[in-house]
Amino acid sequence: MSVICVEDIAHVRYSAPDLPAMCSFLHDFGLACFEQAGRLYARGTDGRSFVHVTEPGPARFLALGLRAETVADLEKLAAHEGVAVEDLAEPGGGKIVRLTDPDGYSVEVVAGQAKGEAALPPADPPRNTVAAKPRQRATVRLDPAPAQVWRIGHAVLKVRDFRRSEQWYKERFGFLTSDEVEAAPDVPLGAFMRCNRGDKLADHHTLFLAQLPGELGILHAAFEVANLDDLMLGHQHLKAQKRQPAWGVGRHIMGSQVFDYWKDPFGNELEHWTDGDLFTAADPPQKMPLSALLAVQWGAPNPMFAGKLPPPQGLVSFFLALNLRIKRLLRRKPKESAA
Repeated sequence: MSVICVEDIAHVRYSAPDLPAMCSFLHDFGLACFEQAGRLYARGTDGRSFVHVTEPGPARFLALGLRAETVADLEKLAAHEGVAVEDLAEPGGGKIVRLTDPDGYSVEVVAGQAKGEAALPPADPPRNTVAAKPRQRATVRLDPAPAQVWRIGHAVLKVRDFRRSEQWYKERFGFLTSDEVEAAPDVPLGAFMRCNRGDKLADHHTLFLAQLPGELGILHAAFEVANLDDLMLGHQHLKAQKRQPAWGVGRHIMGSQVFDYWKDPFGNELEHWTDGDLFTAADPPQKMPLSALLAVQWGAPNPMFAGKLPPPQGLVSFFLALNLRIKRLLRRKPKESAA
């Protein structure tokens, strides 16, 4: 039994040395920016006060924000962790509990924020297919524009010890595994985890923890857009503004999302996505091979495999599995010596 069950991701927090440059990118990405108390905030169109924060400073990731259902949940979490419930002195107000995960990431759990009126999402236009042709005597005419970001959907964090981090997040926030990813049989490297909302539908993942080589940090934050046309308009706009592409467009296997990744001026990766899977708490977890993480159902290949001489996926899986086995062995040795 977890301490609480969070209902969604709330925001991601970064620092950057040039707030106007970050604002310009976020505008092209489809977010609305404003400054308050020396920080740059960005919001989507779902009425939430903010989904992205940038503070002045060296370029780096600062914190992951999660949203609890009630302030009472925050009080329960704070009592369990021996910390205080604080006033959230940021747009929307509310309360906040600040924690630090096993890898040193700051985790900001919020509740009670004021929510503004959501914009009406654009209507999904009728589409003609072989099975049905509802659009008759009417054309499709799309105006060039940035994508219309609705909300933040998930974040991906690199961790040192997947099982340790998985336990920490599940025990406190009630996350459920949708897909566990294995580098080899019985060698897990991460998991796509969703919020436990009981009978209510939840995104395939709100948090993905990945034990991968290299420095710790956030791999990307993802934002839901209106539909496929909107995602493609956003792609065209970012390309026209000469923004740096990272990966896309394509359709993932796990989660099924149509995706498009871009890098902000400071190297942070942000994703547009649409048409993702939804599950309830009753849906069981699955185990998937690393190939399902690296491959696409259609579209642009993972950048690792986009060159003229891409490495075989089997070789990548072998070396990742070997790395994980060695780390697992090294973690066991001190315990055995102590015994």
